[in-house]
Amino acid sequence: MDKVDWMMILKAFLVGGIICVIGQLLIDYTSMTPARILVLFVTLGVALTAVGLYNPLVEFAGGGATVPLLGFGYSLAKGTEEAVKQNGLIGAFTGGVTAAAGGIAISIFLGFLCALVAKSHDKS
Repeated sequence: MDKVDWMMILKAFLVGGIICVIGQLLIDYTSMTPARILVLFVTLGVALTAVGLYNPLVEFAGGGATVPLLGFGYSLAKGTEEAVKQNGLIGAFTGGVTAAAGGIAISIFLGFLCALVAKSHDKS
């Protein structure tokens, strides 16, 4: 059995935690809605990947950088980049969704399960 890399676990925990703290601060101290913060984080993940800043963070923190919403944007950008290399311009339209298909599918499935269990109602 492999030895547990406690330092990698600590780095993932700290980076993931910092990303979550930033999201919580945006919720608490701005008028941004959670939906806008979600879009901001995904878009920021794509932008940081495009300029080459997010990949070093992924190499440093592993799952702490790839699991949050910024990581979803990173997956979209990396998938698009690879698909463009392989398929040309059409890869710009198909690569991101292909790379993130697993996350998208499980999100839809779990959302469906939550809708079956929870009783939704109007807040007013």
